[in-house]
Amino acid sequence: MPVSSPDEILKQLQQRQFAPVYFLQGEEPYYIDLVADLLEQHVLPEPDKGFNQVVLYGKDTDVAGILSQAKRYPMMAERSVVIVKEAQAVADLETEKAWPFLEAYLKNPLPSTVLVFCYKHKTLDARKKLGKLLAGDKKEPAPAGTVLMTSKKLYDNQVAPWLTSYVRSKGQQITPQATNMLAEYIGGELSRLTNEVDKMLLNLLPGHSLDEDLVQRMVGISKEYNIFELQTALIRRDVLKANRILLYFEANPKNNPLIPNLTLLFNYFSRLLALHQNPNPSDADWLKLGVRSAFARRDYQTGLKVFDFHRTRDIVHLIRRADAQSKGIDSGSMTDGEILRELIWLILHPVPRHAVGA
Repeated sequence: MPVSSPDEILKQLQQRQFAPVYFLQGEEPYYIDLVADLLEQHVLPEPDKGFNQVVLYGKDTDVAGILSQAKRYPMMAERSVVIVKEAQAVADLETEKAWPFLEAYLKNPLPSTVLVFCYKHKTLDARKKLGKLLAGDKKEPAPAGTVLMTSKKLYDNQVAPWLTSYVRSKGQQITPQATNMLAEYIGGELSRLTNEVDKMLLNLLPGHSLDEDLVQRMVGISKEYNIFELQTALIRRDVLKANRILLYFEANPKNNPLIPNLTLLFNYFSRLLALHQNPNPSDADWLKLGVRSAFARRDYQTGLKVFDFHRTRDIVHLIRRADAQSKGIDSGSMTDGEILRELIWLILHPVPRHAVGA
């Protein structure tokens, strides 16, 4: 069976079309969990699961144990299900010793078994035998009974449209401002993103769209003191407001962790740097940068006037230095609050360019 996308597999599962073997791999765990959960919940009716559904964990099993379960015939049921969670921790999954047995099963799986490997946070080495077998090629196609799914992390410019599509799939609407806020604040961590959205949808009044006010209330973002308002203060060179926000961050460190805030600032200024090299972007250029709304574009157009190319490049360097300091590199005894405060001071009060990074 050819390599399948998550959407293709989900469509097949909705039609109750089950393959003998699923190998779910990739850096983005959301789709791996989604497909595995659907298989765990819906292949077998509840009364059949006691004798015919087994969940194994990679660190506690090996290839022999997995195949022993997979080769068992179902007891008074149409199928049996074997799910290997954290399959990347199976010590002998790609070893020469276990390979002949694994290869033999993958090429001739038991039709009554649905065997699921959840191989998270990475992909198989395509140079090794298992990776080559599952990917297949013209000389040796992949085993007909095996579905290989690779779940890739979204690029920054893919998060907002994915989020809009997800909300629409729930029969609801989301405003562009709320989409941008969630995409920037949470990023492409799809499991967290969908958890937050699902909570908000439960609190959404009939006939209303998911908007920025609901996002601020539900995600724990202060309406007045948040990273987006800090970014606006930097663009407007509003020193007083920036310092008020910094004081709030230092008083509420759990709700305002340093690393996500640095990430958001880095995203803004790195995009601004790209725009300096393309000052008249087309709609397609804006989309490539992950900037979809006219509201967000205005912030970048203002930023181009406030921070010239060299200043923007220096600020990107300063944010990288702050990130290194947050990890204990050349930070001495500085707290997270002090690291951010120094960064903001340097952004608002330019020093001679030769001193940046000193």
